[in-house]
Amino acid sequence: MSYSFNARHGLILVRAEVFGPHGTGTLTLALDTSATTTTINTGLLLAMGYDPSLAAERVEMTTGSGVEYAPRLAVVRIVALGQERLDLNVIAHTLPPSAGVDGLLGLDFFRSQELNLDIRTGALSLS
Repeated sequence: MSYSFNARHGLILVRAEVFGPHGTGTLTLALDTSATTTTINTGLLLAMGYDPSLAAERVEMTTGSGVEYAPRLAVVRIVALGQERLDLNVIAHTLPPSAGVDGLLGLDFFRSQELNLDIRTGALSLS
């Protein structure tokens, strides 16, 4: 599948639908090839019925302000770029409002896929 993005924008923005125990959210995620794990804003996960405070696992994550420990939990279903992942482990983290996104779509979402980015033309293909 092929998708276009605004090559002049600083981030590659991806619409994602995340399903939770109490509802579904449509999120704007930044495609981040340096993020090994998909990250979703804690407040949005709470609104969909997830409780990050009950997560059995906390992982070390390096941010621009240092090293932090954040809960990792499985989301029932996430759909982005025409692909569906079930029980994808995501990191719950509060992003600053200045980030302008609801989270990061990390490399874990693209495992076993071929991802091609043409920054010059603003084309993304996933197969």
